[in-house]
Amino acid sequence: MEHTSSYVKPTRVSPKNNGRKQLFQNPLLEKFTRTHIAVPIGIFAAFAMGLMYYGIAIKHLHFAFITILFSVGVLAFSLVEYLVHRYIFHMITDTQTKENIQYKFHGVHHEYPKDKDRLAMPPILSATIIWVLFGIFYLIMSDAAFGFTAGFAVGYGGYLGVHYMVHAFPPPKNIFRVLWVNHGIHHYKDDDVAFGVSSPLWDWVFGTLPKKG
Repeated sequence: MEHTSSYVKPTRVSPKNNGRKQLFQNPLLEKFTRTHIAVPIGIFAAFAMGLMYYGIAIKHLHFAFITILFSVGVLAFSLVEYLVHRYIFHMITDTQTKENIQYKFHGVHHEYPKDKDRLAMPPILSATIIWVLFGIFYLIMSDAAFGFTAGFAVGYGGYLGVHYMVHAFPPPKNIFRVLWVNHGIHHYKDDDVAFGVSSPLWDWVFGTLPKKG
């Protein structure tokens, strides 16, 4: 008997060049879905500096060691960014509930890509996530988590900064132009490619770079 899958891709939305979407009727809850981009970036930067200072000054971790861990953390975030964007933000949905979750998490951004207040997670959620991640990393790698999580947080903040600039500013005339071009293709031409926002590295590794021409 032929197996028929009930899984379908999220409904494609037509991007609008202006406007915004109300997700919740409760005004307080709606407010918590929005943030100025500087707030979460500031949270991640401060968190990273605090971890680096604590690791070096209090835990007496060697500077070279914590620098290597920091670099690995940045690289690890870029992979997580790719995987989350591809498999969670663009999840395959088989129920209306999943469809609604996908839309609130990411579909609304594809429909209103110019809504600058929804280019990052709200501050409370951002702070909670990075603290939980630090706890998990510390359980796995002990004191090495100070350098690794600092790099992970900086990678997260860098991603937010790039994502904001790609949507808010025209593309530059330098090597970073590829980030603007790839993300534009993802939003306006083909959302099955270019899942990496801060770097095209993992799109190259996994074969999801946009085709040239």
